[in-house]
Amino acid sequence: MNIGIRENCIRCGRCVEVCPARVFCREQGGPVEVCRPEACILCGHCVAACPVGAVAHEAFPPERVHAADRACLPTPEQLELLLAVRRSNRVLADREVPPELLRRIVAAADRAPTASNARGLGYLVVTDPAELRRISQYTLGVFGKIARRLSNPLLRPVLRRIVPDAYRYLPQFERMRRDFEAGTDRILRGARAVLIIHAPKASRFAAEDANLAYENASLMAEALGVSQIYMGFVMTAHAQDREEGLLRMLGLEGRRIGAVMALGMPRFQYPNYIDREPAGVTWR
Repeated sequence: MNIGIRENCIRCGRCVEVCPARVFCREQGGPVEVCRPEACILCGHCVAACPVGAVAHEAFPPERVHAADRACLPTPEQLELLLAVRRSNRVLADREVPPELLRRIVAAADRAPTASNARGLGYLVVTDPAELRRISQYTLGVFGKIARRLSNPLLRPVLRRIVPDAYRYLPQFERMRRDFEAGTDRILRGARAVLIIHAPKASRFAAEDANLAYENASLMAEALGVSQIYMGFVMTAHAQDREEGLLRMLGLEGRRIGAVMALGMPRFQYPNYIDREPAGVTWR
């Protein structure tokens, strides 16, 4: 990795302090030097922290470095309001999510931090109606297999002791199946797009990284006026499917799905937000 220090360096030492890989070094009061360029993890902390643009980094040329105008950032009150109004609005209009909004949502997800700055996440945006329907059919198919297993008279006595909570979902599975056959999709809720966040199968932090990205995407979607719904049913079906049918269906063999978000344009937006009972917090 080609990394250098330009002559305008003011020796503030910020790059030395922020670099998690110890690429830079400096003797007390001396010039900053590049000591371990091969250790760089491409996080960009050094370039972002330098106040005079003195870090010359191959991966971050000047056209990819932008001055941050912090006066343009949302105020704490504005951010609190965005968090307060964000909801899983499942009442969706029958119209597409504009592609430009989808691109901004994915771009926001891609700015999320990842473990060791591995940045191994991938994003699949599904908008084809036939493929969206297949995702719902797949989910209901897995639930059908689970329901048959739970209803097996030979297995029921054992499973009731092992997974007693699963039995309360049996009526819900059946209702979802009947509704789908009647034309009402209780899985995707009429969403016109699905964002699937995936990672390499070998990733130790696939779920954590994907859900950090999901939160970025969710906040951007709310700011853009797009409804976002966490697809817990799809994720549950994927986790229970040992045959990895969803990965094959989506062409994601060798990957792990960490989060799934349904997206749609809301038929209306909530005019109010509520205060919940405060969570229990322990200070030590």
